[in-house]
Amino acid sequence: MGTPCAVSAAGAAGFLADAQHLTGSRGAAQGGAATPAAVLREIRHLECVQIDPVAVVERNQHLVLAARLPGYAPDRLGELLRRGRVFEYWANAVCAIPIEDFPAFEGTRRWFRRRLAPELAALRPVVRRIVATLEDGGALPARAFASPERVRGHWGSEAKATSHALSLLFRAGRLVVARRDGAERHFALAEHVIPEALRARARALTTADANEALFEKYVRACRVFDARDPRLGWGQVPAAARRKALERRVRAGEIVPLRIDGVARPYFARAQDLEALRRHDAAARDGGGPEGVVRFLAPLDNLLWRRERLGDLFGFQYRWEGYTPASQRRYGHYAMPILWGSRLIGRLDPWLDRERGRLVVRLLHLERGVVATRRLRARLAEALEGFAAFHGVREFAVERTESST
Repeated sequence: MGTPCAVSAAGAAGFLADAQHLTGSRGAAQGGAATPAAVLREIRHLECVQIDPVAVVERNQHLVLAARLPGYAPDRLGELLRRGRVFEYWANAVCAIPIEDFPAFEGTRRWFRRRLAPELAALRPVVRRIVATLEDGGALPARAFASPERVRGHWGSEAKATSHALSLLFRAGRLVVARRDGAERHFALAEHVIPEALRARARALTTADANEALFEKYVRACRVFDARDPRLGWGQVPAAARRKALERRVRAGEIVPLRIDGVARPYFARAQDLEALRRHDAAARDGGGPEGVVRFLAPLDNLLWRRERLGDLFGFQYRWEGYTPASQRRYGHYAMPILWGSRLIGRLDPWLDRERGRLVVRLLHLERGVVATRRLRARLAEALEGFAAFHGVREFAVERTESST
């Protein structure tokens, strides 16, 4: 399947960190200000940013953008959503996505409409009430549709009939999120929020063409990816069809297989990225360059989406322990990987004490082989000061530090 391009794991890791805008000074690249326009450019570059409601510190979507855009403030993303510059839908999971990509997800919406039709039919009276309430063009939160009726929701759990119907209608594309107040979503009818030109373009697309566009978006987002990724292409299509989509691009020379030193898993990259890959590979084989700044990555940061890739390229084993019983956690509830240049050197478990206005680091852990030199300690201190400032507090405390032996 094409002639592989040979690179080192460190070279591929360096390329990925740079492609993800996690190396160098992005503040200078964006003119030094994280304006709404700069935030939108960053989301377009990343292709999407995963949304998560957990707020141990700031929420995932804001941590992802703050790690790349100095001066970023959470209200920037909310403004883009309110202005219709981004929309929320399923990509890697529920993500903030540039509005111009709305048509590419039409295949996914059609898949959900077919799959969820029986559930929506069973909830027809509830669905009618929701749609009728939103017909005037307003946007309302889920609590505005409160109902005593209970049904079996996702994962087999019991849920309010209205909450479950809202979730189904969102997946089917009938409703969209028009704005957010914190983690609370305000829903509206899609035709009241999404421009008619984009909806017409989506309707005109065949499902196959929509899924092809989505596959391209996935490739641009991941840059270095493996064919075994269960989210390959993001579209709701059979695994065999996804593999064929990849094989077609390899035959066309658009995607190139990689042979990564010491890695058995087959990886691929865009042909247009080979020059940058080789450049980073040469730098890695020469001993690399300066380590750069330290950044703390949210558990659902784009760089961390594929845990196997972290192990293969960065030599870093990571699992988010938020859903692990407390007694079984190794690094903490919200342990965030620490990136220094293009190396993942450790993790910290932060907690924002909002009542006292301070940031608490319950654990700061350095990986095996990472030496806490004076330079690294200074970089970590700078990063912690910046992390605290982003959360609007001046005080931070590190309760415990440790290193792997």
